[in-house]
Amino acid sequence: MGKLPRRFYVRPTLQVARDLLGKLIVVRHGGRRLVGKIVEAEAYREGDPASHSYRGKTKRNEVMFWKGGHLYVYFTYGMHFCANVVTGREGTGEAVLIRAVEPIEGVEVMKRNRLRTHQLTNHHSLLGLTNGPARFCQAFGIAREQNGTDLLGDEIYLLHGERIAQSRIERSGRIGVTNGGEKRWRFFVKGSEWLSR
Repeated sequence: MGKLPRRFYVRPTLQVARDLLGKLIVVRHGGRRLVGKIVEAEAYREGDPASHSYRGKTKRNEVMFWKGGHLYVYFTYGMHFCANVVTGREGTGEAVLIRAVEPIEGVEVMKRNRLRTHQLTNHHSLLGLTNGPARFCQAFGIAREQNGTDLLGDEIYLLHGERIAQSRIERSGRIGVTNGGEKRWRFFVKGSEWLSR
């Protein structure tokens, strides 16, 4: 199960979003390896009114304009971090939001990270651990410091993981998006219990 190469990320954003399903995201956190399988992803493209890149490059969204294969992390609602995989060629400003993952390895660390934020309601249940973009970042310890991380490095990277059959992949409008909400750019694994609510 090898690390995804740069060429995976520099393809068209909708293609990358769909193909991220089943891939494993690995985060080195405090000497431990945290692993989750991506089950839900949402694409944001150039010229898209819902995208951070819509009005051009700023200090906040600069990483979105880097070459595909970097992690773009942003802070939202004054309290949460969200992580995106940058796609396409340098200068395009496109990315895919990781909306939900199925926890695979390092679950106890993920639980501790989430309990620190007092947002894991049931310590014994895994449901609610990583089913949402902010919950995923909390569980995996992803914050501002990880913004700009090269996904070909050793701190955060993606592995090939499971090939999800086309029949198990569904798409819908993006969640919490008003402008551009009609675009069916959210891709998810049908029937996964880890999807964001």
